[in-house]
Amino acid sequence: MDTFRAHLDKFIKINDEEYASILSFFQKQEVKKKENLLPEGDICKNMYFVVKGCLRKFFTNEKGVEQTTEFAIENWWITDTFAYERQIRSDFCIQAVETSTILMIDLHTQELLLKKHPVMERYFRMVYQRAYAASERRIRYLYEMSREELYVHFSTQYPWFIQRIPQYLVASFLGFTPEYLSEIRAKLRS
Repeated sequence: MDTFRAHLDKFIKINDEEYASILSFFQKQEVKKKENLLPEGDICKNMYFVVKGCLRKFFTNEKGVEQTTEFAIENWWITDTFAYERQIRSDFCIQAVETSTILMIDLHTQELLLKKHPVMERYFRMVYQRAYAASERRIRYLYEMSREELYVHFSTQYPWFIQRIPQYLVASFLGFTPEYLSEIRAKLRS
């Protein structure tokens, strides 16, 4: 769990004893590729921290097409925040893109963690602020950039995703069909 400790250290200062106590509030889980952690329509009970691997959040639109809205790789969190905070049914599915190792925490346990370790309030606030800022930028890019510009920006900013994530999922995240993404990539190569 050195990955989680290193991540915490970027935001807060804790000693080894505090870290051991903080870690005890989380459940470690190994998930297989394509395993659903949160099926669409289930109550969102957990937040997930990716120690190793990759998860994605998606919904299925009215045409039956999966639309990926978010990825989480090492040191990233993922959940349906709206449903998690309210403990209601989710309109999203969270699925492993790769075989992954995750830490998970439910809302009740998170509240106990925050009471025992108030410094974690700062940690989660900072994580949420960064996630919100990234979401704002993504929305702006969707409005301002052409589809080709969006792909170039994404592949430049996040080259490890292009290497790691299947192209059909990259296309889904960018709002393209896989065929359209292939056309863009062919055009850029020529």
